[in-house]
Amino acid sequence: MIALLVSCGSEPSSSRQQTQPSVQADPPTAVAPPDSGVTPPPLSVLPAGTPPLPTTERPQLQLEAWSESMSDELNIPRAALQAYGYAARAAETSHPGCGLGWTTLAGIGAIESSHGRFNGARLDETGRPSVPIIGLPLDGSHGVKRIDDTDGGRLDGDPVFDRAIGPLQFIPTTWERWASDADGDGVADPHDIDDAALAAAQYLCTVGGDMNDPDRFWAALLDYNESHDYGQDVLDHADHYGKTSRTLSAEGGR
Repeated sequence: MIALLVSCGSEPSSSRQQTQPSVQADPPTAVAPPDSGVTPPPLSVLPAGTPPLPTTERPQLQLEAWSESMSDELNIPRAALQAYGYAARAAETSHPGCGLGWTTLAGIGAIESSHGRFNGARLDETGRPSVPIIGLPLDGSHGVKRIDDTDGGRLDGDPVFDRAIGPLQFIPTTWERWASDADGDGVADPHDIDDAALAAAQYLCTVGGDMNDPDRFWAALLDYNESHDYGQDVLDHADHYGKTSRTLSAEGGR
């Protein structure tokens, strides 16, 4: 499962006040499911087995106009919005009836790493942070869960203990199960927000089934991270993103 990101002491998600907060520091308390926001326009989902694509053909760019219309007001980088929107659309194909909205993925991204901007990082146009986002060692100290190394340091750079990695803070074992290549560059990379967003969408839809059902929404979110406070933070941000997006002249559905 995901790194129990708050309870395990992942560095990015434990630093809740980011240098670039998402929308507002304390959005109103929400109830599940969150507002799904302005629906991303229809797009073509990259088929499995597609030969590697150049970054100029990143499929998330289909949402360029949609993300451009909301990015500044929501304070979410364009590349991150494109990743969340594409992942939600892709989940409609892989998990019909799941009903996962891009706003839930955005809520997770906000809490985990301020959408890839933790500690001054910036997302580049391909969805990768300028500085790798790697959490604290999961060594059992200071109330964090102990997870001895499972990947030889290949993903997190730590050959002793596992660490949460990337904008959505996967631990190596979870990434090995849900690894996705959403942008078609031939590499499933947890540091790439395109890949991480699609992996998170697949995870949540598999566990939750119907994310429009409040109980199933919470079941999926608490499986992703067992902290209820964390889940409420995600829900509050997601709902605020959704409601705010509807006040903008965003390109997409209703």
